[in-house]
Amino acid sequence: MATNRLNPPGDIPDTGIPAALTGSMTMAEQYEWHRGYLRKRPVSRRNFLRGSAAAAAVAAAGVSPFAERAYAEDAQLGVAGRHVGFGGDAASQLRFSAQLSRNPNGTKVFLDHGPTPLLGGTVEAEVRNLVTRIPSSDGGVLAAEQFYVHAPVDGLPGRMPHFYRWRTGDGFSGDIRAASTAMPSVRNAVLPFRFTMMGDQGTDETPTQPPGLVPGEYDDRYYKPDNDPAAPHAANIMRQIDACKPDFHVLAGDIAYADPSGAGKPPRFVASGGTLPDGFDKFNPYVWDVYLGAIESSASVTPWMFATGNHDMEAAYDTHGYGGHMARLDLPGNGPAGCPSVYSFTYGNVAVLSLDANDISFEIKANTGYSGGGQNGWVERTLAAYRADPNIDFLICFFHHCAYSTTDSHASDGGVRDAWCALFDRYQVDLVLQGHNHIFERTDPIRGNAATKVAGDNSIVYPETDGTVYYTVGGGGRPRYGFQPGSPETYRGHEVADTTVPNSFVWTPDGGKQPEVAPWSRVRFRNYSFIRVDVRPGFFASEMDVVAVDEYGREFDRVTYRRQVRG
Repeated sequence: MATNRLNPPGDIPDTGIPAALTGSMTMAEQYEWHRGYLRKRPVSRRNFLRGSAAAAAVAAAGVSPFAERAYAEDAQLGVAGRHVGFGGDAASQLRFSAQLSRNPNGTKVFLDHGPTPLLGGTVEAEVRNLVTRIPSSDGGVLAAEQFYVHAPVDGLPGRMPHFYRWRTGDGFSGDIRAASTAMPSVRNAVLPFRFTMMGDQGTDETPTQPPGLVPGEYDDRYYKPDNDPAAPHAANIMRQIDACKPDFHVLAGDIAYADPSGAGKPPRFVASGGTLPDGFDKFNPYVWDVYLGAIESSASVTPWMFATGNHDMEAAYDTHGYGGHMARLDLPGNGPAGCPSVYSFTYGNVAVLSLDANDISFEIKANTGYSGGGQNGWVERTLAAYRADPNIDFLICFFHHCAYSTTDSHASDGGVRDAWCALFDRYQVDLVLQGHNHIFERTDPIRGNAATKVAGDNSIVYPETDGTVYYTVGGGGRPRYGFQPGSPETYRGHEVADTTVPNSFVWTPDGGKQPEVAPWSRVRFRNYSFIRVDVRPGFFASEMDVVAVDEYGREFDRVTYRRQVRG
């Protein structure tokens, strides 16, 4: 059934706009609504919330001499929430980022770095001040101020560890860690490597700001019964990713869930000490503080590369709701103009493209069409260039909304299929990695919207002739979705004879759901999971094992992808 709503309830962050309005507003219109509302309600800087989870992390680590006063403006400046990513040339560029515990007030922040733990080089960091003002249910404004630091380092040798620490001008000095650049894309230089992937992560913990928040409002345990409600699923996945020691990690959107919507609660914020009679405004920028701390064990030593999902469109900020990401994250920036989360990088014989499905979605239309077709043109040019490069064997695209999935929540997005799947066929994309649906699902290889062969567990796929395999890996921590009624899970040790889903659907341009039969659905697993990808470059043939792993480290699906190396 069709709908005129751009945004189904609960599928974009609630930021205080009345529900009767937000359903039919684009992200740019929501941002303008905020500007008009806030112009009438100025907030003194003295009334901004102070401090951050970075301050709490510094205090917990015992590295601040003012631990009990870490939120105070006169406490020592601390750095936490460290994360690193690749630059546009991943084999020679690293991007270091972190969060400050308070306003630096002119105090300089430095990244000391070098090829050994002795360091030797220093870069003064750029400080980005992110100001957030959110309407609250009492007619006032929730005002917050956060500070992030960024330091690019270029001209590095490929696949070599580079050591670093954060330091402030008033005496803080972090511990020394190391991250590595990518393997160069030169045939005689490539060696086996590994990366991991998942989507829809969130956090197990409740932020400390504003004071007095109740657990369950801003974490991953808020609205659905689970197989184990007490288990910290996001933390379990993080432990498994840490144990894999990947060379890099990709996250297919819906990152921190500063708005943990999905239950359809009214968009209100009730200040500390208030009551929640019928819900609250779920957008809280301090969820990002908790999130950056939760991923720090991995992200401070392993490049994390992010795509954006529907929960990452935050109308409190400019640039189509991505202004907060631009303050917090350092993305490569080599994609089309105006699309900050669209980019590419190479690692050895693999090319990776991060795409923004918010631009082409038929389901959630707050940002549909924002690139004016610029992203689609860039995708075609970039895929063509990589497929023509004899040093690149495998092409991988990752993004949020699903081209092919069969859950009872979001299923498949026809906008993704219409915009990109013909390009994936034309340029023989090997893997498409998606999130959005909070489960694991793998297709058979697909070309021309149809499966080409059955690819069961432990099978071998030849993408050049067989087609593209689509993975949905949305079990990074959020409460799980279900599959269509009558369509059971099917995975290693729990296979069914016929995996066809007769009653799935695909979103249409008018926002409707077109029923479809899905014979291409091969593996369905409803618990928390991620994938581990082991790449073995070769001189005659290259292989890639894609292994599905649950939150306790148990493998439940494996496929090998094999390509002949071109001369």
